[in-house]
Amino acid sequence: MKKQDILENQVNYVYLAFGSNLGDRKKNLNKALSLLKKDNIIIKKISKLYRSKSWPNENFPEFINFVVLIETRFNLKKLFTKIKNVESRVGRIKSKRNFPRVCDIDIIDFNGQIIQKKIGNNKINVPHERMHSRNFVLLPLFEINKDWFHPKLCKNIVFLLSNLSSEQLLGIKIVQ
Repeated sequence: MKKQDILENQVNYVYLAFGSNLGDRKKNLNKALSLLKKDNIIIKKISKLYRSKSWPNENFPEFINFVVLIETRFNLKKLFTKIKNVESRVGRIKSKRNFPRVCDIDIIDFNGQIIQKKIGNNKINVPHERMHSRNFVLLPLFEINKDWFHPKLCKNIVFLLSNLSSEQLLGIKIVQ
């Protein structure tokens, strides 16, 4: 009999950033969220939808993004595997880095921890290594947690937002 890890049933609070810039973007994002819920992931908070230019290539289609706070008993590895499965089920296929995609889900924060881990061929950095400079993550995250604190940079979200350029702040819009 396998000894159960003491942390295996721990409740984890995780911020996820969702994005889509191919096909019916809203439908893709709703399907991804629905599939996560079916995996017994509890959605605690969800931001509005935000529209932003594709990064780093602004010639690609615009993204629709949002951020959610979830509650789960999955550890980081199991959650990552679930997320990759959801992306695939929504229709994501392997392509070049930062190319248009049907569904992208990033783990932004896992219990406020700093984690660097290799899962299969993927290197996971939590908090997400570029989230502090991305308007499409920071604004929706601020909407659902104005007190969020970046554990690695030791900066609060207000500070991170204040470091975005005016072009970045004006370049994102709430989807009506």
